[in-house]
Amino acid sequence: MSSASSLVASRSAALATHLSASGWWYWSHGMPALRMFFVLPLSGCSSSLQPAQAHLHSFLKLPIPISSEEQRKIGVIAASAGNHALALAWHGKQMGIPVTVLMPTLAPLAKVSRCRAFGANVVIHGANIGEAKLLAETDPEFAGLQYINGYDDPEIVAGAGTMGLEILEQLPEADFVVIPCGGAGLLAGSALAIKTLKPTCRVIGVEPKRCASFLAALEAGEPVAAPTTPTLADGLAVPTVGGNAFLVAREYADDIEQVGEHEIALAMLRLIESEKLVVEGGGAAGLAAILPGGPLHQEVQGKRVVVPLCGGNIDTTTLGRVIDRGLAADERLVRFVAQVSDQPGGIAGLTKLLADEGGSIKDIYHERAWLQTSISNVQAKVILETTGKEHAERIKAKLEEKYAICWQPTTALDNEDPIDVYSHESEPAQPKVSACHEWCEW
Repeated sequence: MSSASSLVASRSAALATHLSASGWWYWSHGMPALRMFFVLPLSGCSSSLQPAQAHLHSFLKLPIPISSEEQRKIGVIAASAGNHALALAWHGKQMGIPVTVLMPTLAPLAKVSRCRAFGANVVIHGANIGEAKLLAETDPEFAGLQYINGYDDPEIVAGAGTMGLEILEQLPEADFVVIPCGGAGLLAGSALAIKTLKPTCRVIGVEPKRCASFLAALEAGEPVAAPTTPTLADGLAVPTVGGNAFLVAREYADDIEQVGEHEIALAMLRLIESEKLVVEGGGAAGLAAILPGGPLHQEVQGKRVVVPLCGGNIDTTTLGRVIDRGLAADERLVRFVAQVSDQPGGIAGLTKLLADEGGSIKDIYHERAWLQTSISNVQAKVILETTGKEHAERIKAKLEEKYAICWQPTTALDNEDPIDVYSHESEPAQPKVSACHEWCEW
């Protein structure tokens, strides 16, 4: 497996990434004692989850069974949800090497279209990267193509480790490095480099709760398939971590944490608003872990923390939904149901109160059929824009003075997947309305 010396040697093929200190996070977001530094490998043409130097290093050191020229003509193949495929396609085009990528059906359209634009042969197959990888390795159609594992090839891990070298070159006093973890290649390479040069620096991996494959491997003592459901961090949705990467990361990384979907969405929103950066869910996972409410928030206070923002590939339509979910997690979008008079002016009174309190109605709907308590009332269902939690609570208090309301009603489907689209084995969840009032039906 890769050694620290091979990481240093790979620097000859590396494209430098840079740290950017964020003064905004120093003064805001409930972290006045935290010094935040972002690694920004987002400006390259591939905008890849894995640093571009990892793939370039792999190309330069391909384990070719016959000859370099013959393998170049035959080409390479990989399975990827998008980021590894993008980097592979980009460098393959630059070096004249044919590239075939197998992408699961969950791969974002933006990643698929960019791979094709870079000249790759894109094959869509399987519900997850594991099924795509199985086809790539077993289908006779792809015989002869050199498989490039995006997170477990020693050359890929070594190339990813150059990011760790560059972090300590630019910030030798770093206390924490918080790294997104999918197949564990980036975590393994970076942790090896950082802990070799500065053992006191803590290296923490972060994976989505909906695909906690590294945690599953730790519990089993070896890589195993983890339960996987759709996640905003699609680039980290690798059901089974790489065997090589796991052995290295288990040895050198200090800990692994998990983050939920609302934490990822909120981190993406914070980066858009505070740093003017569009970062995909997998790239924002590290930040999600240290925001207020995240598993590392208290631990990193007063420390110098480096967070790689590694991945900017996201569909525009998905970005819009993520922003809405981030606003909802931040209580800048709230929803409620209110009983109002079914007489002329009933709805007008409600909307006037909201306007007087500075709320902006994004959506409103009223219905009569399902309210059984009074024939003279209707339910008004409202989605409201606010300036934040305090503003929302102030509006709620004013509403409760005049109306019977059900504030932020939820169902079981709000936080659970009714069907696991990867396995198709889960039973549909039964929705349960929150018990604000018996009449409340969102």
